Amino acid sequence: MTIHWCGTGLSAIPGLRKLIEEGHPLVVWNRTVSKADEAVGDIAKDIRAFDMEAITTATQIGDIVVSMLPGDWHVPLAEMCLARGAHFVSSSYIAPEMRALDAAFHEAGLTSVNEVGLDPGIDHLMAHALVADYRASAAYDGSADISFLSYCGGIPKEPNPFRYKFSWSPLGVLKALRSPSKSIKNHTELNVSRPWDAISSYEAPLASPETFEVYPNRDSLPFMADYRFEPSWRVKEFVRGTLRLNGWKEAWADVFAEIETLSGPEGDARLKEMSDGFWRDNAYAEGEPDRVVMCVGLKAEKDGKPLFNKTYVMDAWGDARGTAMARLVSIPVSLAVKAVLAGQIGAGVHPAPHDPKLVQDWLAEVDTLAQHLQVVDHL
Repeated sequence: MTIHWCGTGLSAIPGLRKLIEEGHPLVVWNRTVSKADEAVGDIAKDIRAFDMEAITTATQIGDIVVSMLPGDWHVPLAEMCLARGAHFVSSSYIAPEMRALDAAFHEAGLTSVNEVGLDPGIDHLMAHALVADYRASAAYDGSADISFLSYCGGIPKEPNPFRYKFSWSPLGVLKALRSPSKSIKNHTELNVSRPWDAISSYEAPLASPETFEVYPNRDSLPFMADYRFEPSWRVKEFVRGTLRLNGWKEAWADVFAEIETLSGPEGDARLKEMSDGFWRDNAYAEGEPDRVVMCVGLKAEKDGKPLFNKTYVMDAWGDARGTAMARLVSIPVSLAVKAVLAGQIGAGVHPAPHDPKLVQDWLAEVDTLAQHLQVVDHL
């Protein structure tokens, strides 16, 4: 079973190197061979120029194709896997077009694993662990009010005036700021057209508690089913969101004001221009440490009294191993690849696994990647 790893961008390398160093048969595919060679040429035995026709020809029955390419490549590669009898892995959100392939992957006995990076990925594992913990606890009460939060952010370890630094093209960040979100607040669906309209303060229960700015991200609601919330549960709060340094809203005020006015091709051109400027002025310097903070919490209360209240807290930063972002995105991808190789994830299109053993094994691996990981019991 050969692993075909597509893409050697900044967030792909630690997981890729791990699989190569462990001796798995692996082909590295990248649009620019020289960049791939620079990243893993010291250990990779087979580096090829990425081309759809070439990888299609090379992919054999039972192989695994990993896409660390831009999102619009995932579905074409997954469809190619179906045609060639291969499995598929990516760190990205499951797009509707990917989910539509579920029946075909089931029928073929093949696996497509997605949402196995940092966010989405590690956050899912924490959510699954918390929900399972609550269900198994003596405190479980199906009529309790349930509050769930999941906040994650990549932030500079050494704060700058802009309160943010970019480890890849800022264009994706800017486009995300134009996206609406859905969450639940006070038992009511909260729809927000722009993130800056819903920024709030959150005190993360780190070893030294720290306050951040947070806002809802995308559509949180479908994840209640993935986290196996019962339809009968009284959901008081449910939000998956983004975490930023305090002062981010003020530092980005002019950015928000301009984004609000942009539309059409001219707006897209301006976004690209803004992106180029941010990349020039607010990118990480060589060797400068980044930081990733993630908090995932579940609280159950009855008549205003808490029954269960725990939060997973992770704090990681760049060190001699490289950036925190790179290892927290790509090492979970490598774990998913090995789980598929071992037949531990069944046929179909899946997000990060629910299986208790995989959840605990993967979180144990995450514990080695972060400088701080713990479950805080607030009771």
